[in-house]
Amino acid sequence: MTSEPKVLRPHVLLVDDEPEWGDALGEQLGRRGFKVHVVRDAAAALALLESQEIDALVTDLRLERGDGVSLMVQAQELVPQLPTIVMTAYGAIDTAVEAIRRGAFHYLTKPFGVDELVLFLRRALDDRRLRRETGELRRRLSDAAPGGLVGRSTAMRAVFEMVARIADADVPVLLTGETGTGKTTIAAALHARSQRASAPFVAVNCAAIPEQLLESELFGHTRGAFTGATQASQGLFAEADQGTLFLDEIGELQPALQAKLLHVIERGVVRPIGGTRERRVHTRILAATNLDLAAAVRAGEFREDLYYRLALIVLEIPPLRDRREDIPLLVEQSLESARRRYPTAVPRRVGDEVMAAFLAYRWPGNVRELAHLIERLVLLSRNEVIVPADLPRGFGSEDPDGADSEPAPFGDAVLPLREIQRRYARWAVARHGGVKAHAARALGVDIKTLMKLLSE
Repeated sequence: MTSEPKVLRPHVLLVDDEPEWGDALGEQLGRRGFKVHVVRDAAAALALLESQEIDALVTDLRLERGDGVSLMVQAQELVPQLPTIVMTAYGAIDTAVEAIRRGAFHYLTKPFGVDELVLFLRRALDDRRLRRETGELRRRLSDAAPGGLVGRSTAMRAVFEMVARIADADVPVLLTGETGTGKTTIAAALHARSQRASAPFVAVNCAAIPEQLLESELFGHTRGAFTGATQASQGLFAEADQGTLFLDEIGELQPALQAKLLHVIERGVVRPIGGTRERRVHTRILAATNLDLAAAVRAGEFREDLYYRLALIVLEIPPLRDRREDIPLLVEQSLESARRRYPTAVPRRVGDEVMAAFLAYRWPGNVRELAHLIERLVLLSRNEVIVPADLPRGFGSEDPDGADSEPAPFGDAVLPLREIQRRYARWAVARHGGVKAHAARALGVDIKTLMKLLSE
């Protein structure tokens, strides 16, 4: 049974050198749901900011040791975008306005009611949350390649860089990789980044269409060319003229069609079945396979000349098990996609234990398997947070793709989920240069949860 998540109390740093006023104000803020740290001077405030996670700063402008504006500037160097509310007497309005210009959220003139301070504190915290969410969205968009691919792993960064470099190269590209790694999405990204983006992007699965129909699909046919050809068809090559034709599962193409495809690539013309005239087409070819085409060539199962035509540029898409740091991003992307399709669904996020299980799993079906699992969980779960009980029975206990052939991601031993979480937390901190706040944000947890994991 999963306990309800605890409501985190915002931590407010209150700086005032009048003990009676500061202590009384801190007590009243505490009654209204804030965790208040009361100090008397700027030095104590800065020391606390270095050791504690503070969500907002409330400071008097005039302090016996230091001043509120200088404190605010130094505090925001330690904690960027720290919401700050300044308190001032009637005679220091000009200084308060200067504080606003330097980055304070608001100022209050003493004496004021605590409810007024609470109102502006909550507004300031909401403003900070929205800024963080906007920044996170921008970061995710920067992590996304055209066509909806996401990833910050080294392996996917290399793929994104290659997409940018070859998108405008008007030559065939062969996409290789396991089933479900996203070859179709990469092909669409190549088209979207190319000068052909305004022309059609046409995709066909060569393994899904019977051989006798695939020739007609690709090259077209005239009316009456064969039984059932009651209307002429221009074919996919002509449909993709000036654009891109994506041939998925190219390794399944039969020898006769391989020869005709080579003819189109070399001469740039197609002749429909039953036709007597050729049509010139300017179509870029992108092909994909999960087979070893070089081995198929050696075995005499794929034409060598066609292979070298298609493989002028080879782009290999890594399996998900080799880019595990992308899993949290892919999970969030799949959640958002599923929620758009099923707006009445309950789940809003994946729990820590489920995410740990995802990180430990080998994903033989790659990104496609993950997306399908998330869709299932969104449809069937009735919890706000997806928990282990929501996972399909036996998830992670068997690996149909041969898990025993590859070491587990955190060593050979099967580890408890909590240990996986701890190790992943340490890796995340190292990945973000030791900046725990950045690591916590990337992991989707608060800094205290991260610190607890690191200390265990």
